[in-house]
Amino acid sequence: MSQTPGTTGTTALAMANPWAVVPSLGNLDAYISAVNRLPMLTAEEEHEYAKKLKEDNDLEAAGKLVLSHLRLVVSVSRKYLGYGLPHGDLIQEGNIGLMKAVKRFDPDQGVRLVSYALHWIKAEIHEYILKNWRMVKVATTKAQRKLFFNLRSMKQGFKDEADAQTHRETLTDAQIAVMARELNVKREEVIEMETRMSGGDVVLDPGPADDGEEAFGPIAYLADASHEPTAQLESRERDAMATEGISEALEQLDPRSRRIVEERWLRVNDDGSGGMTLHELAAEYGVSAERIRQIEVAAMKKMRKSLAAYA
Repeated sequence: MSQTPGTTGTTALAMANPWAVVPSLGNLDAYISAVNRLPMLTAEEEHEYAKKLKEDNDLEAAGKLVLSHLRLVVSVSRKYLGYGLPHGDLIQEGNIGLMKAVKRFDPDQGVRLVSYALHWIKAEIHEYILKNWRMVKVATTKAQRKLFFNLRSMKQGFKDEADAQTHRETLTDAQIAVMARELNVKREEVIEMETRMSGGDVVLDPGPADDGEEAFGPIAYLADASHEPTAQLESRERDAMATEGISEALEQLDPRSRRIVEERWLRVNDDGSGGMTLHELAAEYGVSAERIRQIEVAAMKKMRKSLAAYA
């Protein structure tokens, strides 16, 4: 069988330094194209490399086993694109599963690595999806995980059957019963999982809008300013200032200045009215209202200095 020059060059480079032909996942198209050109191992080569890894911990042999199955990870990861997660991340997680499989693979069991690795690749991708698909966990038990990963495909199958008759987005009672029976879960679990998977994520903090203005999001309803640490500290400081602070500031005044401040600013009568007016205080002390105002201004200035020192 003839080979194109590009294929021959790639094969030769892969044999000399296998990792050199695999680009970063940052360029996904180049990565997929490269792994699809990597040479497949024969059963004899696979067995030989697996023996070297198991008996001699040969890392070069491990690398060749991994590289020859990278295309398998790409193929498996495509089946999970419907969950809205980056394809590159799915491939990366699948590659972790592949490496775990290579490490645990026993060549004397009589099975090919592709069959053994399939389980590990899927398991790693499943774990990644369950952790990252939604912030709220949607599947915690083994049965719920099975339901999570089969509901979408089973629902699609029901939809394909009904396409000739009607376009139905939600599951019927009969379809729910079939799912519950085949997946060995309760009807209520099928309904709950369908509801949770069909609901969209909500952005709590949308950030600035296109016009530069702050966008309003649900996080505004969730914020509790009364229990925010800085707000609580400020509240305690205000309370202390309004009690001990003012008491200490008043102690710095002479009796006349103190009484004027208390009557003008701190006195509240039973009917809700304030204390004495400037003219009432002026009549009591036998001075003008302007003089009372000057005493008040000087007393307030002295109190502000005292409160600043207290703070």
